[in-house]
Amino acid sequence: MVSIIVGNRGSGKTKQLIALVNAAVEQSNGNVICIEKKPKLTYDVSSRARLAATDDYVIEGYDAFYGFLCGICAGDHDITDIFVDAALRIGGRDFGQLAAFLRKLRQLADTLDKNVVLTVSADEAELPSSVFDAIQ
Repeated sequence: MVSIIVGNRGSGKTKQLIALVNAAVEQSNGNVICIEKKPKLTYDVSSRARLAATDDYVIEGYDAFYGFLCGICAGDHDITDIFVDAALRIGGRDFGQLAAFLRKLRQLADTLDKNVVLTVSADEAELPSSVFDAIQ
């Protein structure tokens, strides 16, 4: 399952994501991953969640980001939940590419039985319907 938290900058998306990460750590019988562009959530997220910063791996664009997520899943079959903060900062602001990425990510999450939540810093009205259709 893939879901997105949408809102403009400063609307509380990251705080909501942090709460979801910490709740998942308490409920999960496996591993929880939290991915961000730069390491800034270290003190907000439970130490039982694994944090990864895409800048440490020079991830740019949705294709590289998808490959990164596939590698994480391939390396640890016990992952139950993946949380991503600031998806547009990692992949880019091209909403067509975002929709294509979300379609592939949904297929991956469904195949491997993972829950994936991403924050998207944009006004909901600004996003094309293809973005929401990709996660249905």
